[in-house]
Amino acid sequence: MMIKNIFDVASSAMSAQMVRLNTVASNMANAQAVSTTKEEAYRPLRPVFETIYADQTGQSGLSTTHVTDVVQLDREPVRAYRPDHPMADEEGFVYESVVNPDEEMVEMVEASRQYQNVLETVSTLRTLMARTVMMGQG
Repeated sequence: MMIKNIFDVASSAMSAQMVRLNTVASNMANAQAVSTTKEEAYRPLRPVFETIYADQTGQSGLSTTHVTDVVQLDREPVRAYRPDHPMADEEGFVYESVVNPDEEMVEMVEASRQYQNVLETVSTLRTLMARTVMMGQG
């Protein structure tokens, strides 16, 4: 990925936060999911971020982030005794997802704020650029 200006930085950063928000949405949607086996149980997803530096970082100072992968967290599902559940195994157990809704809400708020911060920065930059152009005309 080439980083040429602040708009490239913002675009990449906003895209990364959108991936983060999408993983939170997927996790929340599966928070109450159950399965028959431990292997099939839903595990929370998290994006893996990587920092990207501009070719001339020493001169421009530009860097941004992007998502390189989305991975499942290595958490053991909860084995719950629910013999009346249709997905219960022969012994009456189901495996519940290990999504922590509180943790997901924190992730969501943080990702939303990061996205908003970048959006506000771009908006301010556009306003300053427009004012600069107007100064040159008047």
